[in-house]
Formats: sequence, C-alpha cells, structure tokens
Amino acid sequence: MGFVPELSSVSESSASETAPAARRVLAESPFLAAARGEKPVRTPVWFMRQAGRSLPEYRKLREGVAMLDACFDPEMLAEITLQPVRRHGVDAAILFSDIVVPLKAAGLDIDIVPGTGPVVAKPVRDVAAVRAVPLLEAEQVERVAEGVGLLVERLGDTPLIGFAGAPFTLASYLIEGGPSRNHEHTKALMHAEPELWHELAGRLADIALTFLRAQLDAGADAIQLFDSWAGALSERDYREFVQPHSAKVLAGVAGYGVPRIHFGVGTGELLVAMRDAGADVVGVDWRVPLDEAVRRLGGKAVVQGNLDPALLYAGWPVLEAEVRRIVDEGRAADGHIFNLGHGVLPSVEPEVLTRVVELVHSL
Repeated sequence: MGFVPELSSVSESSASETAPAARRVLAESPFLAAARGEKPVRTPVWFMRQAGRSLPEYRKLREGVAMLDACFDPEMLAEITLQPVRRHGVDAAILFSDIVVPLKAAGLDIDIVPGTGPVVAKPVRDVAAVRAVPLLEAEQVERVAEGVGLLVERLGDTPLIGFAGAPFTLASYLIEGGPSRNHEHTKALMHAEPELWHELAGRLADIALTFLRAQLDAGADAIQLFDSWAGALSERDYREFVQPHSAKVLAGVAGYGVPRIHFGVGTGELLVAMRDAGADVVGVDWRVPLDEAVRRLGGKAVVQGNLDPALLYAGWPVLEAEVRRIVDEGRAADGHIFNLGHGVLPSVEPEVLTRVVELVHSL
C-alpha cells in the first residue's frame, strides 16, 4: 500500500466548506456547463496566464510594483484579473496570483526573481527544515480573499477560477531552491527518505487547501490545481508519492460543489492518475491530442486544452487550422474547455488571443 493521508484531514468538513451565501448562480455560463460535462451553447475558452505580461495594460499597471506585492493588493489583483476578460471576451477569469503566494503568506522566505522565477532563500532538505515549514492561516491570505470578493462583484456573468499549486510542485521549489530541470534533490529525498517526503507534502497539501478554501469562501466559482512539474515523474512514483496529497487537496474542497480542474505539464502518462486524484476536469497539454486523452481516460471525461502556446506565433492560417483541429478533437469528450497546453508566453500579441477566442466561439 502507498501512503494514505490522515482521513481526518480529508473527510472532515469545516464550517467554511458549505457554499457561501454570496456564491453566484451562473446558470448560463458555458465554462461551468462544460466543466459539468454538459453541452453549452458554445465551446468555452480561457487561457492560462491570460492575465499578465502579454497585455500592455498589465505592464503599465505593474510598473514599479513587485510581483508578490501585486498579488497581495486587492484592487490591483482584481484589476489585473479583469483585464483579459475585457480585452479578449474569455469565458472565465483566472485569479491573478502565483503558486508561491500561500508559501510567502505563511512566512517562508521566498521571492519571485524576474527572469528566473520563485527562489527560496534556504532550500528545505532535512527534518528540521521540513518541520519549520509553517502552516497557513486563512487570515494570512485575507488580502487575496478581499480581491476575490471585489472580482465577484465586478465580473458579472463571468465565472472566476481560483487556483493553488499542487503539493509536488510546491515541494520541488522548496527542495531545489528554485526552478529545476531535473528535480534531482526532490527525487532523491522522495526515494531516500519517503517518510520525510510525505511529511513535507502533507504540510504543503494543508497550505494549498487553506488557500483554496479562502478563495472559495470569498466566492470563487471553480478551482484549478496546478502540478506544473508532475510530468517529471513516472506513473508509479506519482501514484505513490504525489497522488495521495493532491487527492487530499481536491477532496478538501469537494463540499463546495464547484468544478475542480487538475493540470500539469508533460503529464500525458499521468492523465488517469491525475483524474483519480479527484479531478472533475483534466487539463491536457499539447503533447497528447484531446481525443487520445479521452481514450486514455476510458472514453468518458471532461478535458481542458490544448493548443501549443508556441503556435500563437505561427501566423493565422496555421493557427486557425490548429484551433479547428483541437475543437474537433474535443468533441470526443463529455465536455471540452478550450485552452492552451500551458501558459500564454509574454511576447504574444494580444490581438492573436482575441482572434482565437472569436474563432472558438464561432465553432
């Protein structure tokens, strides 16, 4: 048997898990309909990293403001989240944040270095360091929750997706000290000291769960769990070392009754395992066609994806053909949410994204 998280951590529902009175009813949302496996009036579309560096209005607003400072400013994070909704007409907003926000809020010495990404002052690689990782309290992300509340008021009929980083990806940043190509320290600790690994991953699952619950209590309409680096693992290692902790997070928000999306990069061999962790919607990157992903998932699935972000530079004839292909392949699924296979790249022309949205809606 693999590691099993404490059942009390998974199954006990807190008072906050009941849907808040302020939760909106968005019966006409194509995004929510597709996420439930229904057939909406049009294929919904949103983009990972749609709020950010590709938009000139974002760059203007962020001048002189550090990334993490923006993530804790309710007005700024709300405005940044709204920018792509106004510009592109996407079917869902994704909260402007970062996967390390809850780690920073909990008190870890971590920063986002331009051109590098999240960097940890002291990597977490031994028992003392693991046990020094603080748990997150809801009040520590109150400013983020305030931003969610502002968005619920301002988004109208557009749903808001909250998100968090999955335990494996958060652990990888902490253990490696920053982004890693091979995740060698992470894998070494995972295999050489499995009990310590599970202790760390369990703490990070609690942090991610607290962060998601804060967003949901403030009115978020769906959540996405990003396991950006899970594709570095074999399915066996994923199921033993990672799936129990992601399952703990996804089970911990089940009581809210909102769609739960689970996404990773290079996870074509892990799609079934990621679905089994408790996902309602499985994110698929560009390496696996959507109809093949549905086949791997047993012929019944709701999927999200999966245009290669690099093809946004390929010119409209190429891009149009790819979009049409993906929408067609997505018809094999019970529900399909059009997206990229990863995030919008910083130098993409915003007009290209707008044109993709218009095309998807027309199909």
